Amino acid sequence: MFDFLKRADAGQEMGKMDVPEVKASATGKIAAWGTVGRSVWGARDVATLTRSGLTSNPVGFRAVKIIAEAAAALPLVLQDNERRYDTHPVLDLIQRPNAAQGRAELFETLFGQLLLTGNGYLEAVGGDDTPLELHVLRSDRMTFVPGADGWPVAYYYTVGGRKHRFAVGEGASPICHVKSFHPQDDHYGLSPMQAAATALDVHNVASRWSKALLDNAARPSGAIIYKGADGQSQLSADQYDRLLSEMETQHQGAKNAGRPMLLEGGLDWKPMGFSPSDMEFQKTKEAAAREIAIAFGVPPMLLGLTGDATYANYQEANRAFYRLTVLPLVTRVAGSIADWLGDFTGERFDLKPDLDQVAALSVERDAQWKRVATAAFLTDAEKRNLLGLPILEVGDG
Repeated sequence: MFDFLKRADAGQEMGKMDVPEVKASATGKIAAWGTVGRSVWGARDVATLTRSGLTSNPVGFRAVKIIAEAAAALPLVLQDNERRYDTHPVLDLIQRPNAAQGRAELFETLFGQLLLTGNGYLEAVGGDDTPLELHVLRSDRMTFVPGADGWPVAYYYTVGGRKHRFAVGEGASPICHVKSFHPQDDHYGLSPMQAAATALDVHNVASRWSKALLDNAARPSGAIIYKGADGQSQLSADQYDRLLSEMETQHQGAKNAGRPMLLEGGLDWKPMGFSPSDMEFQKTKEAAAREIAIAFGVPPMLLGLTGDATYANYQEANRAFYRLTVLPLVTRVAGSIADWLGDFTGERFDLKPDLDQVAALSVERDAQWKRVATAAFLTDAEKRNLLGLPILEVGDG
């Protein structure tokens, strides 16, 4: 029973010995055990969020679609400190990542996974110096396996009860994991869909309420008042059931809109107007739609939402969309992919969007080029650096 004391003494003796340095975070072991035994998404699982926020909500669908398509359409350039490459094995791989997808399709899928779940996974297939193919893996099927130091030792991909293990160890990893910032999770990212979950619920409930109103001839409810001979009589059970059946079959639904109501035996119809809460319901739905757009970083004007005058015009909103949402997303993802593929090729290079090819930023780029070109106190190398160009181009001296 005193074995633990012996182990403690042994641990003190080992502490006196020289321990080789290990390149790892001092808090890695603590962080590695921080997420054991709890769900990553909690009540907001990926399947539910995708169903309620993408496939069943037009605002969420359009927000994800417009970001993923715009980000995937941006041309990428590959360069190092000395030159910008027109041809390179990595560029060829990105241009045709696999037999079923092109560059735009692959990146649209990757950005879509990142927006929906906060995580994006790329798999490298075959090859020695450069992978032969790249594939996007579904984030909801991937599980992160942390080691004792907090870094990944494997990824598990589960489909239909079958599980495949991607080992991570020496050399280049077969998986590139791109994740969004999450303040309370060390291994998984936080998606905009989670941040907009409450607004999505409100918007979906408001849509169902509108549908129910249409099913009832798009009119507010009313009351049928029964007055007997003495003014206080009540309907019998049979009379009540008959009246209820006639109301449901002959006066509810869009096909019965406008049908006159025949009342007998002292029955009277008293229509009711919209209450103040009913009148505010549409405004609540519009406010929820704007909150969804804000969570994804899309100016509401680009989604056609009424009542939004944040930007002076559509062009300004489009420029803000690219500058604040699309470019940071593409730059971060492209940088992660460049570092990952660099482990295969053994070289260091930058993969980033070509800002000169972004039509929405043409006005800003023209002004920047003019401002840098007229700066006589800068050398050519400094000017190229300010414009994001390498020191030398092919053919320069």
